[in-house]
Amino acid sequence: MRKPYDIEKLTDGVRAGNRASLAQAITLVESRAPKHRAPARELMQAILPQTGGALRVGLTGTPGAGKSTFIEALGMMLCGQGKKVAVLAVDPSSSRTGGSILGDKTRMEDLSRHDNAFIRPSPSGASLGGVAARTREALLLCEAAGYDVVLVETVGVGQSETAVRTMTDFFLLLQISGGGDELQGIKKGVIELADAIVVNKADGDNKLRAQLAQVEYTKVLHFLHPFTPGWKPKALTCSALNSEGIKDVWELIEGFRDQLSKSGVFEERRREQNVDWFDSLLKSAVMERFKAEHGERIREMEAAVRKGEMPVSVALDLVLD
Repeated sequence: MRKPYDIEKLTDGVRAGNRASLAQAITLVESRAPKHRAPARELMQAILPQTGGALRVGLTGTPGAGKSTFIEALGMMLCGQGKKVAVLAVDPSSSRTGGSILGDKTRMEDLSRHDNAFIRPSPSGASLGGVAARTREALLLCEAAGYDVVLVETVGVGQSETAVRTMTDFFLLLQISGGGDELQGIKKGVIELADAIVVNKADGDNKLRAQLAQVEYTKVLHFLHPFTPGWKPKALTCSALNSEGIKDVWELIEGFRDQLSKSGVFEERRREQNVDWFDSLLKSAVMERFKAEHGERIREMEAAVRKGEMPVSVALDLVLD
């Protein structure tokens, strides 16, 4: 039987940057077991003063865009500069079994072995928005452990990518060229949320196509209202495989932070994100408690709806009444 968590010892381990302690702490806050809620709250309260120091970067993109390769190239460059990099990689869960492969470490082989890096794959579960339910807590724990940059890789375009926008400073959309109309297969809403679009795989015979795609995205961004006040989104190209253009992407992200920090937008966004986080958890907690207290009545209405004995709207009203 597993021993209860020693929160004081675990907190000290996280603050010291111990990766084993950090992994254990994230496991605790991700747990859905009722017995872990109190120690998880105690842990998050204890590490709060050490949070907020990292640059938070969200990354999404179409399948095959090379998100993991890009993250490894960027992460290795930053680690080489002496920065500590944490990667929170969210894998899609099966809608049937709830299982998840969690294979991101195998796709970031070099980065996962670097002393300055920490990679944590998590299943998305039933959470919408392309991120896991407790990604925000994991992000704060990484900051408390002294990581300078936290990269949040989402499950990919196609599963409502708005949640990552509400928990990161900079939102990067990774794309590839050569698929015909560069805007096909991607939601306009995702482009509107992006602070930058990076066309990956700009190498070999594909380099010219990537540059043409960059021009197209630049035109599109020109006509869209920027999500971040005071910032004009940019389109760049890179080759994550050859580590070309990665430095330019990072300089753009740093420029974003410097510009918005001077204007005050950076800190205001952080404050708004905390409110959004509270609102999200409140909705989840209320729904969970409601289902626990009225489970029998809910099941009765579900049975009536399934048999066709009652309209869905009427069943909902009866449950709420």
